[in-house]
Amino acid sequence: MFVRSLYITADPADVGPALDVIAKAVPGMMAEQPGFDGIGIFADRTLGKILTGSWWETEQTLKDSDEQLRDRRTDMLARFVSTITTVDLEAAAYTRPASATSGGFRLQRMAYAPAMADTIIQAFKEVGLPRLQELDGFQGASLLLDRAHNMAGVSTIFSDMDTLAASRGPQAAIRKAAFEQMKEGVQLISLEEFEVVELDLPTSNPIKRPGH
Repeated sequence: MFVRSLYITADPADVGPALDVIAKAVPGMMAEQPGFDGIGIFADRTLGKILTGSWWETEQTLKDSDEQLRDRRTDMLARFVSTITTVDLEAAAYTRPASATSGGFRLQRMAYAPAMADTIIQAFKEVGLPRLQELDGFQGASLLLDRAHNMAGVSTIFSDMDTLAASRGPQAAIRKAAFEQMKEGVQLISLEEFEVVELDLPTSNPIKRPGH
Protein backbone atom coordinates (compact mmCIF):
# COMPACT_ATOMS: atom_id res chain seq x y z
CA MET A 1 0.00 0.00 0.00
CA PHE A 2 1.15 3.56 -0.71
CA VAL A 3 0.15 6.97 0.63
CA ARG A 4 0.21 10.47 -0.79
CA SER A 5 0.56 13.07 1.94
CA LEU A 6 -0.37 16.71 1.49
CA TYR A 7 0.98 19.10 4.13
CA ILE A 8 -0.86 22.39 3.78
CA THR A 9 -0.33 25.67 5.62
CA ALA A 10 -2.76 28.57 5.61
CA ASP A 11 -4.00 31.56 7.53
CA PRO A 12 -5.81 29.99 10.50
CA ALA A 13 -8.93 31.90 9.47
CA ASP A 14 -8.87 30.06 6.13
CA VAL A 15 -8.54 26.54 7.53
CA GLY A 16 -12.30 26.09 7.98
CA PRO A 17 -13.20 27.20 4.43
CA ALA A 18 -10.37 25.11 2.99
CA LEU A 19 -11.59 22.05 4.89
CA ASP A 20 -15.11 22.63 3.57
CA VAL A 21 -13.78 22.57 0.01
CA ILE A 22 -11.64 19.49 0.67
CA ALA A 23 -14.46 17.59 2.35
CA LYS A 24 -16.89 18.41 -0.45
CA ALA A 25 -14.67 17.75 -3.47
CA VAL A 26 -11.68 15.57 -2.62
CA PRO A 27 -13.29 12.21 -1.71
CA GLY A 28 -15.23 12.19 -4.98
CA MET A 29 -12.16 13.18 -6.98
CA MET A 30 -10.18 10.40 -5.39
CA ALA A 31 -12.89 7.78 -5.79
CA GLU A 32 -12.80 8.32 -9.57
CA GLN A 33 -9.20 7.11 -9.67
CA PRO A 34 -8.22 3.42 -9.99
CA GLY A 35 -6.56 1.99 -6.91
CA PHE A 36 -7.93 4.52 -4.41
CA ASP A 37 -8.30 2.93 -0.97
CA GLY A 38 -9.28 5.65 1.50
CA ILE A 39 -8.35 9.04 2.89
CA GLY A 40 -7.62 10.75 6.18
CA ILE A 41 -7.99 14.51 6.72
CA PHE A 42 -6.51 16.24 9.78
CA ALA A 43 -6.25 19.86 10.94
CA ASP A 44 -4.49 22.18 13.35
CA ARG A 45 -6.85 25.14 13.27
CA THR A 46 -4.79 27.18 15.76
CA LEU A 47 -1.56 27.27 13.73
CA GLY A 48 -3.20 26.94 10.32
CA LYS A 49 -2.24 23.46 9.10
CA ILE A 50 -4.07 20.74 7.20
CA LEU A 51 -2.70 17.27 6.60
CA THR A 52 -4.23 14.71 4.26
CA GLY A 53 -3.23 11.14 3.48
CA SER A 54 -4.74 9.28 0.55
CA TRP A 55 -4.16 5.53 0.32
CA TRP A 56 -3.44 3.67 -2.95
CA GLU A 57 -3.18 -0.01 -3.76
CA THR A 58 0.05 0.21 -5.77
CA GLU A 59 2.87 2.66 -6.39
CA GLN A 60 1.73 2.96 -10.02
CA THR A 61 -1.84 3.96 -9.12
CA LEU A 62 -0.36 6.48 -6.67
CA LYS A 63 1.68 8.07 -9.45
CA ASP A 64 -1.09 7.90 -12.05
CA SER A 65 -3.61 9.54 -9.75
CA ASP A 66 -1.23 12.41 -9.00
CA GLU A 67 -0.89 13.13 -12.69
CA GLN A 68 -4.68 13.24 -13.00
CA LEU A 69 -5.36 15.29 -9.87
CA ARG A 70 -2.39 17.63 -9.41
CA ASP A 71 -3.71 20.60 -11.38
CA ARG A 72 -7.29 20.21 -10.09
CA ARG A 73 -5.99 20.08 -6.53
CA THR A 74 -3.86 23.20 -6.97
CA ASP A 75 -6.67 25.20 -8.55
CA MET A 76 -9.16 24.13 -5.89
CA LEU A 77 -6.99 25.18 -2.95
CA ALA A 78 -5.06 28.15 -4.39
CA ARG A 79 -7.23 30.88 -2.84
CA PHE A 80 -7.04 29.37 0.65
CA VAL A 81 -3.53 28.09 1.25
CA SER A 82 -0.04 29.51 1.70
CA THR A 83 1.95 26.36 0.88
CA ILE A 84 1.32 22.77 -0.22
CA THR A 85 3.95 20.05 0.14
CA THR A 86 3.31 16.67 -1.49
CA VAL A 87 5.15 13.51 -0.41
CA ASP A 88 4.72 9.95 -1.70
CA LEU A 89 5.19 7.26 0.93
CA GLU A 90 5.30 3.50 1.31
CA ALA A 91 3.00 2.10 4.00
CA ALA A 92 5.49 -0.25 5.63
CA ALA A 93 3.26 -1.39 8.52
CA TYR A 94 -0.13 -0.27 9.78
CA THR A 95 -3.44 -0.98 11.45
CA ARG A 96 -6.25 1.03 9.91
CA PRO A 97 -8.87 2.76 12.06
CA ALA A 98 -12.58 2.67 11.42
CA SER A 99 -14.16 5.57 9.55
CA ALA A 100 -14.72 8.62 11.75
CA THR A 101 -15.40 12.36 11.71
CA SER A 102 -13.64 13.19 14.97
CA GLY A 103 -10.66 12.09 17.01
CA GLY A 104 -7.06 12.95 17.74
CA PHE A 105 -4.00 12.40 15.54
CA ARG A 106 -0.30 12.45 16.45
CA LEU A 107 2.53 12.45 13.93
CA GLN A 108 6.24 12.01 14.54
CA ARG A 109 8.68 12.46 11.68
CA MET A 110 12.13 10.92 11.58
CA ALA A 111 15.25 11.11 9.45
CA TYR A 112 17.25 7.93 9.14
CA ALA A 113 20.43 6.53 7.62
CA PRO A 114 19.65 4.44 4.52
CA ALA A 115 20.69 1.19 6.19
CA MET A 116 18.21 1.75 9.04
CA ALA A 117 14.91 1.29 7.16
CA ASP A 118 14.46 -2.37 8.12
CA THR A 119 15.44 -1.61 11.73
CA ILE A 120 12.75 1.09 11.95
CA ILE A 121 10.13 -1.32 10.61
CA GLN A 122 11.20 -3.98 13.11
CA ALA A 123 11.09 -1.54 16.04
CA PHE A 124 7.62 -0.35 15.04
CA LYS A 125 6.30 -3.90 14.76
CA GLU A 126 7.97 -5.34 17.84
CA VAL A 127 8.03 -2.38 20.25
CA GLY A 128 5.88 0.49 19.06
CA LEU A 129 2.66 -0.95 17.72
CA PRO A 130 1.97 -3.65 20.36
CA ARG A 131 2.33 -1.10 23.15
CA LEU A 132 0.37 1.60 21.31
CA GLN A 133 -2.53 -0.83 20.95
CA GLU A 134 -2.75 -1.04 24.74
CA LEU A 135 -3.36 2.71 25.18
CA ASP A 136 -6.84 3.97 26.03
CA GLY A 137 -8.63 5.32 23.00
CA PHE A 138 -6.18 3.87 20.46
CA GLN A 139 -7.78 3.50 17.02
CA GLY A 140 -4.93 2.88 14.57
CA ALA A 141 -1.31 3.55 13.66
CA SER A 142 0.95 3.51 10.63
CA LEU A 143 4.60 3.62 9.71
CA LEU A 144 5.19 5.39 6.40
CA LEU A 145 8.55 5.54 4.63
CA ASP A 146 9.97 7.93 2.05
CA ARG A 147 12.90 5.77 1.03
CA ALA A 148 14.09 8.24 -1.61
CA HIS A 149 14.78 10.90 1.03
CA ASN A 150 15.38 8.63 4.06
CA MET A 151 12.41 10.02 5.96
CA ALA A 152 9.80 8.18 8.01
CA GLY A 153 6.60 9.06 9.82
CA VAL A 154 4.71 7.30 12.59
CA SER A 155 1.08 8.34 13.00
CA THR A 156 -1.32 7.34 15.74
CA ILE A 157 -5.06 7.96 15.92
CA PHE A 158 -7.12 8.17 19.10
CA SER A 159 -10.85 8.26 19.65
CA ASP A 160 -10.93 11.91 20.79
CA MET A 161 -8.69 14.81 21.73
CA ASP A 162 -8.86 13.93 25.44
CA THR A 163 -7.44 10.44 24.96
CA LEU A 164 -4.85 11.91 22.58
CA ALA A 165 -3.73 14.29 25.34
CA ALA A 166 -3.75 11.53 27.96
CA SER A 167 -1.53 9.35 25.75
CA ARG A 168 1.33 11.88 25.55
CA GLY A 169 3.25 10.49 28.52
CA PRO A 170 2.72 6.80 27.73
CA GLN A 171 3.61 7.32 24.07
CA ALA A 172 6.74 9.23 25.07
CA ALA A 173 7.84 6.11 26.99
CA ILE A 174 7.07 3.92 23.96
CA ARG A 175 9.02 6.29 21.73
CA LYS A 176 12.01 6.12 24.09
CA ALA A 177 11.96 2.32 24.05
CA ALA A 178 11.74 2.20 20.26
CA PHE A 179 14.63 4.64 19.83
CA GLU A 180 16.72 2.63 22.29
CA GLN A 181 16.19 -0.43 20.11
CA MET A 182 17.08 1.48 16.94
CA LYS A 183 20.12 3.11 18.61
CA GLU A 184 22.11 5.28 16.20
CA GLY A 185 21.09 6.27 12.70
CA VAL A 186 17.57 7.58 13.40
CA GLN A 187 16.67 11.11 14.52
CA LEU A 188 13.30 12.50 15.55
CA ILE A 189 12.80 15.80 13.73
CA SER A 190 9.22 16.80 14.59
CA LEU A 191 6.24 15.89 16.75
CA GLU A 192 2.79 17.29 15.92
CA GLU A 193 -0.84 16.85 16.89
CA PHE A 194 -3.99 17.42 14.83
CA GLU A 195 -7.70 16.88 15.17
CA VAL A 196 -9.29 14.23 12.98
CA VAL A 197 -11.61 15.88 10.47
CA GLU A 198 -12.46 12.79 8.46
CA LEU A 199 -11.34 9.19 8.18
CA ASP A 200 -12.72 7.22 5.27
CA LEU A 201 -10.61 4.06 5.27
CA PRO A 202 -12.38 0.85 4.24
CA THR A 203 -11.85 -1.72 6.98
CA SER A 204 -13.06 -4.55 4.73
CA ASN A 205 -9.75 -4.48 2.86
CA PRO A 206 -6.77 -6.52 4.07
CA ILE A 207 -4.91 -4.90 6.93
CA LYS A 208 -1.18 -5.24 7.22
CA ARG A 209 -0.36 -6.15 10.78
CA PRO A 210 2.90 -6.84 12.58
CA GLY A 211 4.54 -10.02 11.34
CA HIS A 212 2.51 -10.15 8.10
